[in-house]
Amino acid sequence: MSDATFLQIHPENPQERKILEAVDILRNGGVIIYPTDTIYGIGCDIHNARAIERVCLIKGVKPDKVNLSFICSDLTHISDYAKIDTPTYKVMKKALPGPFTFILNATSNVPKYTSGKKKTVGIRVPDNTIALMLVKELGNPILSTSIRDEDEVIEYSTDPELIYEKYRNLVDCVIDGGYGQNKASTVVDVTNNGFDVLREGAGDIEQYL
Repeated sequence: MSDATFLQIHPENPQERKILEAVDILRNGGVIIYPTDTIYGIGCDIHNARAIERVCLIKGVKPDKVNLSFICSDLTHISDYAKIDTPTYKVMKKALPGPFTFILNATSNVPKYTSGKKKTVGIRVPDNTIALMLVKELGNPILSTSIRDEDEVIEYSTDPELIYEKYRNLVDCVIDGGYGQNKASTVVDVTNNGFDVLREGAGDIEQYL
């Protein structure tokens, strides 16, 4: 496999030409690394089974064991992929875009190979212009998982150039949108009529309840 494309995209004013280049890669079954409002993520089109297999391979996990999230551009189409009641929707509307992953019960529209045996789906609307533009241009969510670092001290890779060096032969494109955070999103499980924090991260859900 040839080296991945390295795209430097302005975090506040992303160049449309470069966004479209990355979206073309996604549409053609490619795997990209891109910035979010927390850490960098590895993503692909939710409708491409082979690309999802590659993401799982890169993470070194079986598809039914991996925690994959859907990156959405807003909550407009949320009910296409997740069952959501009004109180939950109201909280999500206040908290998003933001550093949260909400675990919801999945609808039948969620491709089987993205959720494995799980009947749930993680929904993310990151407060990051590049990520939101990618999803809008693609026209459907991006399947995503976080990049972990082998370093015991730094849990997540934050430098796009170092990420590129590490993943250049594994993915098709690395987007440099500036330094990432090294704190992941807060994971909130809302499948049991409550807001159960499964992982403390960058967001504080209490302020939205």
